[in-house]
Amino acid sequence: MLNEPIKTSIFDLFKIGPGPSSSHTIGPMKAAYDFLQRANALAAIQSLETPQIMIHLYGSLSATGKGHGTDRAVIAGLLGWLPDTCEPTAFTALLKNETDTYKTQVADSQVQLTAKSIVFEKKRYESPHPNTLVFKLISANEIVLEEEYYSVGGGFIQRKGEDLSIENDKMPKYAFTTMKELKEHLLKNKITLTDLMIANEEALTGLSRKEIFQKIDDILEAMHKAVKRGLRHKGLLPGTIKLRRKAPVLYEQAKNLASTSDSFMIFLNAYCMAASEENAAGNIVVTAPTSGASGVIPGVFFLLRNHYHYDKQRLREGMLAAAAVGFLIKHNASISGAEMGCMGEIGSASAMAAAMLAYCAGKSIEIVEAAAEIAIEHHLGMTCDPIGGYVQIPCIERNAMGAIKAYNAYLLSSSGNASAQKISLDSVIKVMRATGRDMSKKYKETSQAGLALSATEC
Repeated sequence: MLNEPIKTSIFDLFKIGPGPSSSHTIGPMKAAYDFLQRANALAAIQSLETPQIMIHLYGSLSATGKGHGTDRAVIAGLLGWLPDTCEPTAFTALLKNETDTYKTQVADSQVQLTAKSIVFEKKRYESPHPNTLVFKLISANEIVLEEEYYSVGGGFIQRKGEDLSIENDKMPKYAFTTMKELKEHLLKNKITLTDLMIANEEALTGLSRKEIFQKIDDILEAMHKAVKRGLRHKGLLPGTIKLRRKAPVLYEQAKNLASTSDSFMIFLNAYCMAASEENAAGNIVVTAPTSGASGVIPGVFFLLRNHYHYDKQRLREGMLAAAAVGFLIKHNASISGAEMGCMGEIGSASAMAAAMLAYCAGKSIEIVEAAAEIAIEHHLGMTCDPIGGYVQIPCIERNAMGAIKAYNAYLLSSSGNASAQKISLDSVIKVMRATGRDMSKKYKETSQAGLALSATEC
């Protein structure tokens, strides 16, 4: 897998969908939808007798799935809903009551879905990924179809037995797996990072340059709307923690302190927390690269658009720089909190945001790389320990802290000779991968250690 060139599309990395978790909400919804299509294909050639569907959640999905809305997500997918088109109010209303019943169509048969259709398995299950779902279609008390899926972070899913090497046989124009290879393309072909990313996207998706920029604009607009909504919405976030939204208060403080030196940081904190609080509420956000980290890049983008007043094209190009770093991390380590801890989510987002800041400022590729490296370096080993399984404490504030670190990483990378940077981005991603592998699973999105154990105090 690591030797294969990166074939990820920008629009696979940045996806629009409901919060609060790309790996626990968006991924499971897509897996359930895929299973529904396969069940329909089977039912078209095989009659079913009193069919039912059972869903078994393992690992992190079992441990924190309730707080992350995994039960709602699989029901939504089996109803034929998809993350980018589902209505968030209808989504959050699913399974409000334990007795709620839903009907989905499998060929000519109606299948009833309830809370009892979902089993949060506590027993250990041997699988290649901690976010594992098993779907079973049962007819006349016999399993007629069983599929196993892995929600691998950022809304990406893999199905057991699927050969990913042939899933996308299209090749990028400028194939790379490391930052070193990417920079060699830039030097050899005398092109910009923007041109390289666009050429690869054209080759992988068949979209034109104009279409790619339009889709980037759509992603940026979704980010902008998430921040705007979060700055406006007040009150308590859903769940048992009863956490009160803070972004509107911070925003008012920032406006009142606009002439002081602290206002810049307060504005940035407010913007990041606004999008992150929208995610925690289950509203529409952009995976950047995950839902749990969906406040970092949107907050930085909002700052660049409304304070720096960068034009549309510069912001598009900043997103392409962020995507390049995200691709490298996803390919050579992971963006999954269940594999890497919060280092994989906030750490990745912070590195991507740092690259975005540097590229929008017109800095060299060496400075862009150094900014991303510094940002990751200072997130190494960060735990994923959400209290109660909700993407709220410490997740929301971590988005703000990730953005502040991204900005500082940009400043530090710009303050000297970036080519003399001792640690390369490729090196720190290798360290990130090794660190994630060595971390106890208790600190990787299971709510079994760290701050999660202080839930009784909240």
